[in-house]
Amino acid sequence: MKILLLGDYSNVHWTLSEGLRTLGHEVTVVSDGDGWKNYRRDIDLTRRSLGRIDTILYIYRLRRVISRLRGYDIIQVINPIFLDLMAERIEPYYEQLRRQNPGARFVLGAFGVDHYWVSEGLKPDTFRYSDFYLYGQQRDYPYLREMKRDWVDGYKGTLNLRMAREADAIVAGLYEYDVCYRPHYPAKTFFIPLPINRSTLAPSARWHEGEKIRFFIGIQKARNAYKGTDIMLRALQRLERQYPDLMEVVKAESVPYYQYVDMLDSSHVLLDQLYSYTPGMNGLLGMAKGMVLVGGGEEEQYAILPEPTLRPIINVQPDEDDVVRQIEERLLLSPSSVSQLQADSATYIARHHDHVKVARQYEALYQSL
Repeated sequence: MKILLLGDYSNVHWTLSEGLRTLGHEVTVVSDGDGWKNYRRDIDLTRRSLGRIDTILYIYRLRRVISRLRGYDIIQVINPIFLDLMAERIEPYYEQLRRQNPGARFVLGAFGVDHYWVSEGLKPDTFRYSDFYLYGQQRDYPYLREMKRDWVDGYKGTLNLRMAREADAIVAGLYEYDVCYRPHYPAKTFFIPLPINRSTLAPSARWHEGEKIRFFIGIQKARNAYKGTDIMLRALQRLERQYPDLMEVVKAESVPYYQYVDMLDSSHVLLDQLYSYTPGMNGLLGMAKGMVLVGGGEEEQYAILPEPTLRPIINVQPDEDDVVRQIEERLLLSPSSVSQLQADSATYIARHHDHVKVARQYEALYQSL
């Protein structure tokens, strides 16, 4: 098949393309590399700035690129906002791609913030806890208000509704996204795990008996409250004061990427995604490296895979005391479990997220369309 993957988040589309190419398909990835992360792509669509000259150059290149994207069997977008433009300006390019590829099947990706994720998240009973609600109480901070304005009240939501209605299939990369789309489109919503190319990853440090357990946490000041990093950091600091001989906190905040990777690879445990039921791409990459993940590992996400027995993730509730309790009981007072959990993490990724295995699931979906 000839497959077009438009846009990228956290290297999902490029990693998928590697798996699909291994299976013999012709794949083109068109993206801006997910901004500063600069992930690989076949055709670059980076918008250098919002300035007038850079915008004119971006539009000029965009028109040339889109006009050449013809003859595909599958067109998949990472999100309704798959170009660095306002939704109103993206819609004509979406229409052009459909016209230029009359025989293509269109697949809408559910991999991040969109209308269905926001609108379902704003309901108090969709999840026990989420980015939007915490045990029945709505959370309130600027980023949430911005998401509602854009995706529920704005044109991003309008475009999303149209694409979902016209899509031949909708692929959800996490349990939460599947929950948000399935009530609306049960016949064409498919869950497929996120792909990880393990061969490109350097292993993290192995824990040895007698050494301190190193806990890694990445800090993004603008998104601390949204992701729960503030609560996780406070929990770690409490534990470090109580167990200074057993643990060490490795905090990455405003450091160059190479230094971030070094700090991550020298650690044994990764804390990520407090308000999620599932590990995101960052957590999965850490697990693939052999790190223990403390974060989202609810039974719902094991069930959707499905995974009946392996439980490598230290699941925590969005509560500082629970984070402290789980780390204390599962790791600090049972240090011998660290090595086993590190091994289980790597096994879990190989079993469910290997990029070629995931690509086979996409291949089966594409062929069914």
